[in-house]
Amino acid sequence: MAACPAHNNTRNHIDQPTINFQANNETQNPSRQRHSHNQQPDQKLPVPMDRMAKLASERAVVVFTASNCSMGDVVASLLNSLGVNAAVHDLDRDPRGQEMERELASRLGAGAGGRGSPAVPAVFVGGHLVGGTSRVMALHLAGELVPMLKSAGALWL
Repeated sequence: MAACPAHNNTRNHIDQPTINFQANNETQNPSRQRHSHNQQPDQKLPVPMDRMAKLASERAVVVFTASNCSMGDVVASLLNSLGVNAAVHDLDRDPRGQEMERELASRLGAGAGGRGSPAVPAVFVGGHLVGGTSRVMALHLAGELVPMLKSAGALWL
C-alpha cells in the first residue's frame, strides 16, 4: 500500500483533467502538518469518495501521500516554499487509506506495471484534483501554479 513509485515515473500529464470537489473558503490553519486518521474501529467511515471530498475541502491545498513517499515531501516542500499552508494526509495511516488510494489511482490513470501516474502524491487545489508530482511541477514551470493557488485562496500575495 502506498509504495510511492512516483520517483520512477517520468511521464508528464499536463492534459489530465481536474476533478471537482466542493471546497470551503475557511481561514487557513497557520501550521502545516501531516494528518493521520486514527479513528475508533466502531465508527462508521464514509465511502472513499465522500471521505476524500471532505478532506480535500478542508483547506485550499490538500496533498494525499504516504508517510514513506519522498515525492510527497518534494511537493509539500514546493508548496511550502511558495507560502502555501497545505494539509498533508498520509493514506497509509488512515483506516480507509487503501480504498482512497485505489480511487485516486483510478482518477489519475495509474495502471499496473507502472503505467500512468502513481496514486500518491495527489494534490487538490480548491477542491479540484490537480494531479501528482509531474503535473504540479509542470504547472509550476509553466507559471500556472501560482495563479491557480491564488485563485483557490491558498496565496494572498
